[in-house]
Amino acid sequence: MPIAGPVEALLGATLLGALLVFLAPDEWAGKLAAAVSLVPVGISLWMYTAFDGVGNALLADGDIAFESTIGWLSLGRYDLAWHVGLDGISLPLLVLATVLTTLALVSSWTPIDERQSQFYGLMLLMEASLIGVFTALDFLLWLVFWEAVLVPMYFLIGVWGGPRRKYAAIKFFVYTNVATLVMFVGFMALVFGLGDSVSTFDLPAIAQALAADGNLGSIAGIAPDTLRVVAFALMFAGFAVKVPVFPVHTWLPDAHVEAPTPVSVMLAGVLLKMGTYALLRFNFTMLQDVAQEYAAIIVAFGVLSIIYGAMLALAQQDLKRIVAYSSISSMGYVILGLVAFTPHGFGGATFQMVAHGLISGLMFMTVGVIYNETHTRMVGDISGIADRMPWTVGILVAAAFGYMGLPLMAGFAAEYLIFQGAFASPYIPAAPLVTAAGMFGIVIVAGYLLWAMQRTLFGEYSLATDYDVSRAPVHDVAPLVVLLALVIALGVDPGLVYQMIQDAVNPLLPPGAATLAAPTGAVQGAVEALSNGGVAPW
Repeated sequence: MPIAGPVEALLGATLLGALLVFLAPDEWAGKLAAAVSLVPVGISLWMYTAFDGVGNALLADGDIAFESTIGWLSLGRYDLAWHVGLDGISLPLLVLATVLTTLALVSSWTPIDERQSQFYGLMLLMEASLIGVFTALDFLLWLVFWEAVLVPMYFLIGVWGGPRRKYAAIKFFVYTNVATLVMFVGFMALVFGLGDSVSTFDLPAIAQALAADGNLGSIAGIAPDTLRVVAFALMFAGFAVKVPVFPVHTWLPDAHVEAPTPVSVMLAGVLLKMGTYALLRFNFTMLQDVAQEYAAIIVAFGVLSIIYGAMLALAQQDLKRIVAYSSISSMGYVILGLVAFTPHGFGGATFQMVAHGLISGLMFMTVGVIYNETHTRMVGDISGIADRMPWTVGILVAAAFGYMGLPLMAGFAAEYLIFQGAFASPYIPAAPLVTAAGMFGIVIVAGYLLWAMQRTLFGEYSLATDYDVSRAPVHDVAPLVVLLALVIALGVDPGLVYQMIQDAVNPLLPPGAATLAAPTGAVQGAVEALSNGGVAPW
């Protein structure tokens, strides 16, 4: 097994780029950051084209792509190692992180005008940490990257944010740090409960040991079955904060509103996916029996997040808060798909992570461009800017319809897959009714997005400030065009990533459950099925 490979090259290039940008003069730090970020993009796209992984990285039948292992150190009887690799779940998220970072860096050129080398260096440092989260296969190595993400994010909000930036940064840091502690206790309880069955923190080894009956013992008098439930609850609570899931979501709107727009793009586009990715990796892979037993409780959190997040968005006047609360609603769909334990449930939930990353990033970026020109985000302060910013407004309308699930856009494919998987779930009580309740969230989404667009984009022009509104610069619009193209590309052909996703989630299905061959032209099949009143022929 090689000790170094593309993952190390990817991390090394990103960290070296961050160092160069930190040392660069402010005048050209932004251009340099965008240029060096193209190297991770190129490497990740090459990894996408050369991907040859099979199955799930944590399970026995998985063939991990780009895997490398280096012995690290020992803690008592536990061996730690540098163990990295990718499967069909982590690779799409890795590509998402690298692409979105480059686009966010370009979108920073207009709003970031002070301490630029530090800002862009921290953005690249955060990208390196995100790469580690999606590639690490040793728990303590993964935990180092998981926590490392918080440091640049804290400073990016606390230094370059809005008037209440310090409050928002501290709240974000405290919430996520406490959540990590809770998750850590739950996972370590499992490791210690396995006793002599494992002598490592290697995630595949731990997942496979937990899958074998009789390996888990008791701790402090807690029976093995109870220990599994307690560990699941602690890990779920810790990861739920990061997602975030109702009712531990309150840090998110403050962080989004106070963060500069490029940081909001990364927060909604990638950082929230850390929580759902971890839920899939830990809770729904290692402790499937507990997730199935308590599916009714878990799905309640998902549906409540969908409805509650959408209702909160409906009540907002700030465009950034509207998009922020929309993210809570969208992440509820991921929970709904995961707990279904069906092929399209798992596949759709993973695809939704990618689709929402692109669409939410596009929404925040577009709102940021409008703010750059109008200096306001309040719905009541602005109207009729469609003829003054036609490109930006047109892209915002397209992104909003993508959020509503317009066919031939990535959001439709993700939500359709989730709904089809949840509707047929044997584990969700009254699955058709629960799925219908989740689908009602789309109606609310359409309500608040159409209301906000009608008031801000159309009608007679007016602006509560004294700034002159004109077309946005090309370097502000270009990232929007790229993101919109990606949203449409994945909507027209989800098979661009869904093929590898389905291959990685099929091994997670319960024994006896039907698996799916990965679809191509998935949306076309869905559209045909919907028009015929049937089920998509996947």
